[in-house]
Amino acid sequence: MSSLVHSITFDAGDAYTLAGFWSVVTGWPLGADDFPGDPAACLAPPDGNGPRLLFITVPEGKSAKNRVHLDLVPADRTRDEEVGRLLALGATLHEDHRRPDGTGWVTLLDPDGNELCVERSQAERTA
Repeated sequence: MSSLVHSITFDAGDAYTLAGFWSVVTGWPLGADDFPGDPAACLAPPDGNGPRLLFITVPEGKSAKNRVHLDLVPADRTRDEEVGRLLALGATLHEDHRRPDGTGWVTLLDPDGNELCVERSQAERTA
């Protein structure tokens, strides 16, 4: 027997606001019943495949490094273009692991300080 991953849950200072950031990052829509001030907000893959992202408002702030984070692979742009897009959306640069040969990744922080990594696109990997 096994279990399926239903949700990946983020604690947040403001669930709706953080879900809005991740909605733009992923292209996944906010739930129809999610509104500003709600204690929880959810994003689900449009095709229904894979776990959803669930955001829960909590009173305490982030105090340590995440033990789990998301690694993103751009679907229709380069890694560097995606890093620029996410920075413009409100992410901040945390660590730059890009190498002179074009390999590597970039670690960003979302608006609540959660780590995320941006890797090379599939097109960059096969080039």
